[in-house]
Amino acid sequence: MWTNENRARYDRSHLRYPSDLSDDEWKLVEPLIPPGKRGGDKRTVIMREVVNGLMYILSTGCQWRAIPKDLPPRSTFVRLFRPMELGWHARSHTL
Repeated sequence: MWTNENRARYDRSHLRYPSDLSDDEWKLVEPLIPPGKRGGDKRTVIMREVVNGLMYILSTGCQWRAIPKDLPPRSTFVRLFRPMELGWHARSHTL
């Protein structure tokens, strides 16, 4: 039931996009993000912005090429998440 307490709890008007993670939500997700690889260049992308971009795609259903310019570029998503997809695909065929 929508009470005044619940309305305040689920209010997303202070976020850039309604799909962006709130600070409390990010605290839950952040430990699940793998750390950057050792050696080489340090990670330059802000992982919270990458997750916000994924949430934007999932909530709006927009095309990858239509991601707003203030979110990381499509190439960042492909570079970071394509290996995970391939790993899942490989594991699913070995079961």
